[in-house]
Amino acid sequence: MKFAVSRFNPDTDSKPHMQTFEVAVERGMMLRDALLEIQRQDESFAFRHSCGEGVCGSDGMNVNGTNRLACITAVSDLKEPVEVRPFPGRPIIRDLVVDMSQFYQQYKAVEPWLVREDPMPEQEILQSPADRDKLDGLYECILCGCCSTACPSFWWNPDKFHGPQALLTAWRFLADSRDQATEHRLNELEGPYKLFRCHTIMNCVEVCPKGLNPTQAIGHIKHLMLRQGV
Repeated sequence: MKFAVSRFNPDTDSKPHMQTFEVAVERGMMLRDALLEIQRQDESFAFRHSCGEGVCGSDGMNVNGTNRLACITAVSDLKEPVEVRPFPGRPIIRDLVVDMSQFYQQYKAVEPWLVREDPMPEQEILQSPADRDKLDGLYECILCGCCSTACPSFWWNPDKFHGPQALLTAWRFLADSRDQATEHRLNELEGPYKLFRCHTIMNCVEVCPKGLNPTQAIGHIKHLMLRQGV
């Protein structure tokens, strides 16, 4: 099977180019396996990967025009020739490896941790089953970056628009009954860019390997802002 992969060596190349490899496809082969075979053919080929189980989120890339995790993408589901490129909108470090620094900066900017004003109890902070259920579809994010790097608003304003992943995380803590920083979190999202650059294109929903819905989370934040009068 033919695989056309993006190649870029900053020491020798002025821009990325495509290189085609032939890989013998075996039953049940995932794209990550095929890329490892390409790496055996050419040791200079670079891409990120780790767990191989769709848990770590490290092997995100653009496959036939759609952001995916290579380790859970079956080769049998892909149209030949398979075109594999780095995430769009991110600076390329080498081949399929991109600089995700800004993505993580936006994640950090939403303060992804519980904030408490009350004294911490001696034991756990209790939460009702109904309140715990509100976190389903939010905490499962693995920070792979498929959503934010599929978002045109994030391509255009990565230094200002938080992006789908960070805003999903923001709602994860706004929705958490144990968190006590609602007003602060909403104030931090005020302005024309951080939150409101979302145009509900829903690319983020289409590409999320965990089936999460950042667009819905962003809508919940906007609704809460209206209720709180922020």
